[in-house]
Amino acid sequence: MKAVAKLEAFIFWSRWLQAPLYLGLIAAQGVYVYQFMHELIHLISKAGTLSEAEVMLIVLGLIDVVMIANLLIMVTVGGYETFVSRLDLDGHPDQPEWLSHVNAGVLKVKLATALIGISSIHLLKTFINAAQIEDRVIIAQACIHALFLLSAVMIAITDKVMTQTLALQHQNH
Repeated sequence: MKAVAKLEAFIFWSRWLQAPLYLGLIAAQGVYVYQFMHELIHLISKAGTLSEAEVMLIVLGLIDVVMIANLLIMVTVGGYETFVSRLDLDGHPDQPEWLSHVNAGVLKVKLATALIGISSIHLLKTFINAAQIEDRVIIAQACIHALFLLSAVMIAITDKVMTQTLALQHQNH
């Protein structure tokens, strides 16, 4: 029995192997901060010389970077909290509201929603540049976006069904 307990303790400890992955996501976010600042400086330095469409494309690029950074934060903080270790943030004034009720299902729905937002920005950029883009590329991007939407709906439905099933199980016990 002692060997089984050691094996179980080792398996439980193995969750810490994910910690370097979350540190890597933090480093990736640093790259996105650099990318954002680079694009912002480009926008400011070219102000007055860019067309409205060019400004809109750069601003959409900035929004895209912010949305990806938000996605990185959700994955890093939510994933660490859900799969590695609780964050001791109770009472911290900056604790995100969503973190108090994060679980794998909530995280999946939030990630799907973030991916739809990012896809929407990319699709909007494509529509703005539609004259320079082949029709098949526009159609493919629209189809991919529709698949993201469908996937998000299915994830949300699955999460709702699972939550209701768990609630019924708890009522019956």
